Amino acid sequence: MLGWFQKLLPRENKFFDLFESHSVALVAGAKALNGLLAGAVSVPEGCAEVIAQENRADEIAGQVMLEVGRTFITPFDRGDIEELIGTMDDAIDQMQKTVKAITLFEVGSFAPCMKDLGMVILQASERVAVLLPMLRDIKKHAISIGALAKEIGAIEERSDELYDEGLKALFKAHQTSDTMSFIVGAEIYDHLEKVVDRFEDVAKRVSRIVLEHL
Repeated sequence: MLGWFQKLLPRENKFFDLFESHSVALVAGAKALNGLLAGAVSVPEGCAEVIAQENRADEIAGQVMLEVGRTFITPFDRGDIEELIGTMDDAIDQMQKTVKAITLFEVGSFAPCMKDLGMVILQASERVAVLLPMLRDIKKHAISIGALAKEIGAIEERSDELYDEGLKALFKAHQTSDTMSFIVGAEIYDHLEKVVDRFEDVAKRVSRIVLEHL
């Protein structure tokens, strides 16, 4: 009876708009992070942009939480909405933690695997930005959502490989001296790999929402 009643009510699109706006901030943050790792922008400029996008994303996430409380009928379960925007926000929060570590330890140059991880992060963010609009019509896009979720999972696996490869190279370079450089480098690698983990969390959350609505 409730499902029938819900179909008669006007559809609330504001949540989809907010998810997509947040994904724009995710991509912009990932571009800035990738740019500073690749040397395309200065470290201070890239860090400042990531932090600006994190602030923007926080505002959008806050609006989502506010609307959850205000809206009588949501497009899907309130808990799913809260968890989805939470995982999205975790991704850009992790980018902010990365640039804070870079700033704190005054890192000015980055190893090849760090640069590769920057590109992987950007790829993951772009896939998420394609994924989220598909939630507007779950039944229509279910197969495409599943394919994109698998693609993001494969990107995450690539980030694990780069993490291991980079950490091994870092150890070899500093195993007999300069322990602090190893510690700092390892922390940067850890932050970068976790960014991709958070994007995979977004894909998994979207996949669960799809399963609940098929």
